[in-house]
Amino acid sequence: MSRRISDDAVVVVEVEDDASSDGKRSSQDEGVINKELEEKKLSWQNLRRHDSLFAESGKLGGRDAHHHSKVVDRTVILQLAFQSIGIVYGDIGTSPLYVYSSTFSDGIKNNDDILGVLSIIIYTLSLLPLIKYIFIVLQANDNGDGGTFALYSLICRYAKVGLIPSQQAEDKEVSNFQLELPNRRLQRASKVKAKLENSKFAKNFILFATMLGTSMVIGDGILTPSISVLSAVGGITQATSAVSQNGIVWISVGILICLFLCQRFGTDKVGYSFAPIICVWFAFIGGTGLFNFIKYDPAVIKALNPKYIIDYFHRNKKQAWISLGGIVLAATGTEALFADVGHFTVRSIQISMCSITFPSLILAYTGQASYLRKHNEDVAHTFYKSIPGGLYWPMFVVAIMAAIIASQAMISGTFSIIQQSLSLGCFPRVKIVHTSAKYEGQVYIPEINYMLMVASVAVTLAFKTTTKIGNAYGIAVVFVMTLTSCFLVLIMIMIWKTNILLVIVYVLTIGTVELLYLSSVLYKFDQGGYLPLAFSAFLMSIMFVWNYVHRKKYYYELEHKTSPAKLKEIASNTNLNRIPGLAIFYSELVQGIPPIFEHYIANVPALHSVLVFVSIKSLPMSKVPVEERFLFRRVEPRELNVFRCVVRYGYTDIHNENEPFERTLVNRLKEYISEDLWISPVMGSGSGGEGSIEMNARSVEEGGRTTVDEEKKGEVVEYELKEVDRGRQAGIVHLIGESDVMAGKGSGFGKKVLINYAYNFLRRNLRQNSKVFDIPPTRLLKVGMTYDL
Repeated sequence: MSRRISDDAVVVVEVEDDASSDGKRSSQDEGVINKELEEKKLSWQNLRRHDSLFAESGKLGGRDAHHHSKVVDRTVILQLAFQSIGIVYGDIGTSPLYVYSSTFSDGIKNNDDILGVLSIIIYTLSLLPLIKYIFIVLQANDNGDGGTFALYSLICRYAKVGLIPSQQAEDKEVSNFQLELPNRRLQRASKVKAKLENSKFAKNFILFATMLGTSMVIGDGILTPSISVLSAVGGITQATSAVSQNGIVWISVGILICLFLCQRFGTDKVGYSFAPIICVWFAFIGGTGLFNFIKYDPAVIKALNPKYIIDYFHRNKKQAWISLGGIVLAATGTEALFADVGHFTVRSIQISMCSITFPSLILAYTGQASYLRKHNEDVAHTFYKSIPGGLYWPMFVVAIMAAIIASQAMISGTFSIIQQSLSLGCFPRVKIVHTSAKYEGQVYIPEINYMLMVASVAVTLAFKTTTKIGNAYGIAVVFVMTLTSCFLVLIMIMIWKTNILLVIVYVLTIGTVELLYLSSVLYKFDQGGYLPLAFSAFLMSIMFVWNYVHRKKYYYELEHKTSPAKLKEIASNTNLNRIPGLAIFYSELVQGIPPIFEHYIANVPALHSVLVFVSIKSLPMSKVPVEERFLFRRVEPRELNVFRCVVRYGYTDIHNENEPFERTLVNRLKEYISEDLWISPVMGSGSGGEGSIEMNARSVEEGGRTTVDEEKKGEVVEYELKEVDRGRQAGIVHLIGESDVMAGKGSGFGKKVLINYAYNFLRRNLRQNSKVFDIPPTRLLKVGMTYDL
């Protein structure tokens, strides 16, 4: 077996067959090494998990990332299915409040139009939420997590479409990283993968689509509270005429403000608290629908015949196409089925959807259609008008609670997707507060919460009616659905290697339906449809500016990193003072030592007794096991006691979840120092570093062996561990590079505005690295440097 180090200080491990004559380790030698490991209570598996940069590489068996799911028994699945009702279905469950009123905004012209609309609703709910999401999209989860970002992560893991060159061969050794996939139709998948990897346009377009989807989901977080609460509160007019439309708007605004102000308390018991309320809601709308169906017009069952859809379009032509913008609101919240799968399991969501949600919604819409067949004039207030008299007040109270729950779910979803965007470098630094130890995805972002509150209140005050807000809401919903389908087609071809005929069927059916809905909602652009696009344009501008400069900074550091020769020159400088202590130097650069270190030494000719360069890296996956999170390597010359460390997180991982980061780092560093010696047969001045590995490889290939005295190994380990302990006792200092960025000389006007003004404005007014990493201010040292990009 041979190991080689690349020039960029990224370890490239090549494993040859154990039977190879050059790299062959004899059974006797291997037995000696295994005995040593056993005496030290270590194993090759532990070494691989703690330090995959130096240890032997190999595949871990028994992984199945594609079908990753929590292994749970039936009882737990049913419990999760019950909890999912309270979190996942609030939005789609409250759609019956406003679908018919939004669809027939100009009144019902023909009684049979009700049958046509009901038929479209039935087949839309069957095709999009049920078939597309429940039975297809949920299978595209990323180790159990879902959403637009999860799809993008799957694509990034399988094809190198990321725009920052921070990939390492060792990333594939993370347990959750590898994809075990079918091997058929490999040629077509390989061609698609190659085209994506070789096309800069494709990489940028996929990132753009991800940003757009993220922005649209954030737009949902603004519009869902407005339309849900306004629709529910509007029912008060059926009980009393004393409340005007302005009164309804202000009551809604009060509820919205209270809702957003309560976000900081978190939703620790969200599953069991909300599920009973939503279950009661589904029982009410399903039962009322069944009652109305029997009482008014059971003949609406004819809507199961798709002929009524054709007749509806034939009668109304353009107006029927326009009305699709209202009908699609029946599928709002569908994306939540996929985005929230990480809190539950695929099977639990499938059970709750098929047994509770889908039947209740079909009954609700069918019952309202039966009522409207006899009362065309009540279409503007269909939901509350169709409620039997004795159930009005209970239904009104439950409707308000269901609207609040639906809003809560979308707001929480917005926080989660922004947390994911941060890991991609696509969103400015914001504070992430984890509000629940039990539900990992429950997070709170103060800055975003108040932004959503202001925007949601402004929308409610400006539009005042659900019809106008519905025009805006439809665009956000259909855009996200369409983007999900685009990503899914890529995954079908490239990862699942689905039969091309099935891919074509998917595109021609579900893709065509979504494009038809998209064309309809875009028609209402000037009637409120511009709102989510305006939100998205604003958010994407922020995301683009941040991501663009983030990438430019990374490439600058990569081009100007401190070379090994320069580091040796620094180490040999007699004017360099070694001071007691342990310094942790944070950087985004994965492939070496950042240029700001050289700048620091030039201005402060002193080096702590132990120095660790830490790079916080996000992998395109939801979680990285804690034991596989830290990657260390020693920086030569050995006497410097300088180490590099890459700390890898998934986009849903909690930073510093169990203990302070610095304590974890020091403990893992000590483990690495001990293990480094036991996997290195050669001891000397370069043992454990780059040179020692190359020497090890050569000695093995040449058939030579270097015998290391057991006692000397123990002495070296003990000495280096004491050095780390002494450094920790002397004090840990956190050094953060605060690099100012400026557009380089000769840059165009647009680039200067983007970097010098837009990016620096965001950087100055948002959270700094020290707050994100929760570093004690008394032990923080910032090192400033200007980058000319």
